[in-house]
Amino acid sequence: MTRESGQGGALDRQAVLLAAGLADLAVSTLGSAVGTVRGLLRRSDAAELASDAERDLAARGRLALDRYAVVPPAHLEVLARHVVARQARNDG
Repeated sequence: MTRESGQGGALDRQAVLLAAGLADLAVSTLGSAVGTVRGLLRRSDAAELASDAERDLAARGRLALDRYAVVPPAHLEVLARHVVARQARNDG
C-alpha cells in the first residue's frame, strides 16, 4: 500500500467519524447546539475550541458507529462454530 492511499484511507475514516459524530450530536442536542455555537463564535479562542470540537465529534462518531454499525454474528453461525469446536476436541 502506498503512503498516499494509506493517508486517504485515514482521511476517509476521519471524515466518516466526524460525520457520524455530527449526526449523533444533531439528533441528541439540536436545540442547545444552536445556542452553544452562537456563544462559541463570540469567543477569542475559537480556533482552539474548534480543534477540541473536532476531537469530540470524532470520538462521538466512533461511539455512534460502534453502537449502530456493529452487527452481532448470526445465532446459527455461533451454534455451528461451537459444534465444530466440540467435534475437533472429541476427534483430537
